Amino acid sequence: MALKHLTEEQIRTWTLDQKDRWWLENVFRGNMPQLTIRAAITGFLLGGILSATNLYVGAKTGWTLGVGLTSVILAFSAFKVMSSIGLGRDFTILENNCMQSIATAAGYMTGPLISGIAAWMWVENRIMPWWQLMAFTVVLSILGVLVAFPMKRRFINDEQQPFPEGRACGVVLDTLYNSDASVGLFKAKALAVAAFGAAFLKLISGENLMQFLQERILGVAKDKVWHLNEHLDAWYYWLADKKLVPIPTLSGVPIRNLGLSPTMELAMVGAGGLMGIRAASSMLIGSMFNFLIIVPLMIAFGEIKPKAGETTEQITRIWALNSWALWWGIAIMVTAALTGLFAKPKIIITAFTGLFKRGRQSESQSLKKIELPLWVSFVGIPIVGAVGVWMSHEWFGVHILFGALAIPLIIVLSLIAANSTALTGITPTGAMSKIPQFIFGAADPKNPATNLMTGVMCIEVASNASNLLMDIKPGYMLGAKPRQQAIGHVIGIIAGALASTPLFFALFLSDWKGEPGQSIEAVMVTEQFGFPSAMQWKGVSDLVTSVFGSGGTAIPNSAVWSMVIAATVGLFMEIIRIRSRGKFPLSPLAIGLGVVVPPDSTMAMFFGALMFWALHRFYDRREGSFGNRLWVQTQEPICAGLIAGFALMGIADILVKVFLLK
Repeated sequence: MALKHLTEEQIRTWTLDQKDRWWLENVFRGNMPQLTIRAAITGFLLGGILSATNLYVGAKTGWTLGVGLTSVILAFSAFKVMSSIGLGRDFTILENNCMQSIATAAGYMTGPLISGIAAWMWVENRIMPWWQLMAFTVVLSILGVLVAFPMKRRFINDEQQPFPEGRACGVVLDTLYNSDASVGLFKAKALAVAAFGAAFLKLISGENLMQFLQERILGVAKDKVWHLNEHLDAWYYWLADKKLVPIPTLSGVPIRNLGLSPTMELAMVGAGGLMGIRAASSMLIGSMFNFLIIVPLMIAFGEIKPKAGETTEQITRIWALNSWALWWGIAIMVTAALTGLFAKPKIIITAFTGLFKRGRQSESQSLKKIELPLWVSFVGIPIVGAVGVWMSHEWFGVHILFGALAIPLIIVLSLIAANSTALTGITPTGAMSKIPQFIFGAADPKNPATNLMTGVMCIEVASNASNLLMDIKPGYMLGAKPRQQAIGHVIGIIAGALASTPLFFALFLSDWKGEPGQSIEAVMVTEQFGFPSAMQWKGVSDLVTSVFGSGGTAIPNSAVWSMVIAATVGLFMEIIRIRSRGKFPLSPLAIGLGVVVPPDSTMAMFFGALMFWALHRFYDRREGSFGNRLWVQTQEPICAGLIAGFALMGIADILVKVFLLK
């Protein structure tokens, strides 16, 4: 069934009430089951599980994955199978849509944990209590819901903005429920096979899992325990141990110390497939340029020195990054992100011009009974905002004035973020996070918590509001009740908080003892998890403190020059990329990200992007073939399966170490 929509002329000339009446008469599905108990439970459980994979991938790459389509396909296939064997009835299309809204809201709850909040813990070198972390993120996310719904009337009801990912989800749902069910079942099978294959590989390569299974369950002697080595160069280093080949070095540092060791990281292969060849190539270039050329040169010139009491050959990737290389990576990312944001004035201008269209933004009477009432937002935003300001003051030492000033900035940034998401499907949270950090950091440079936590407040609300609008778009296309989607989003927020908060502590802080001199950053940042987003947040905070205040991190002169050069290069590359309308093959933002993401992850992402790009090119014109059906039409479910299977088993490997092998 073709999805009904207004024409361009109708969108341009009709009033909001006319559009709402048309939607009620032509699209609205009445009382079709939507926010049912089983939809809520399914979304709650799937969202909790998928938020775990987002936490794993985010700690490695600095970005979070949309889990909406994955959850839609999983729920569709599960209930289709249960229905066929008589264990229940099939999901309705609106139940599935509401479920994906819950799951998506849960998945995005990991954002602050891998960015601003982690950076705050590093700077302050103290742990945020779990209940404070959970309460703070939940309050900010609910504020995002309250901010989103007044914008929903403008961006979705009135202007009918595309919200590309949301529209794609609506089309997929319509296809699943109004065409051959085999389409959805095939995608689900591909996802399951990819997930189980990736999970099995991680199982046999997981040192802790294999130790527990063989030693504790099968009774194998400790010295006989076997596991598959994840490093693809393990054979070479076996030969090196036998003195048959030399250990390769750069400026006296073994290349393995710098992270230059390819691994079987299938979660990153899947992430690369979703990322695309252009971004993955740029990340690989940034990583290799940094660790094959820049870092060895700086070590040779004495700009990167080993830790006190250590030798040059003991320099590690993390030490080289934190002591020098991080700065040029941050400079090119910040410059490129802000240039890309402000080079699109139309997105910023149109975010506000729509507020002043006479007669277009009043509450429509046609949808009064199914919309979230505007008064809920108008009353809730000041109240929930005040709670957030109080939390930032009492728990993090942010002055009440700065917290209060963050609220209007939240509204401004939410409008910009929502407008960008509506038009492009991209929420520029990375670029926008620098705005509150620089503004409030300059106002209170001696307290890093001010720029970090006001930044978290602004970006979490803006991100949550934009993501909710993206989730509401398919509901609007399919005739769902907006009020029930709002309730579902709140359920997802709670699910994500309950799942990701304890997991965050178990995965990344289990080795924290609180001993004098112990660094939280050193505990969290490992060769396995680089926390690139948090690195960027902390780097900007250190930069603001160094420039505007005193007592901040001293930046070496050579690193300052590298920042100037990188910022200039990033500016020109981003201008060229914009002027060429995206045809320029490199992304300066991704190049900078490649500096902070561990090289083994960038190599795996590039391999995944290259593999799926080649398969797509080969099978794209072979419509009707099995290869086209599998590698072109089902690429996203396969990538999602690789990520979910490998990440969940990777999490299990860490939890076994924390809880069962101690």
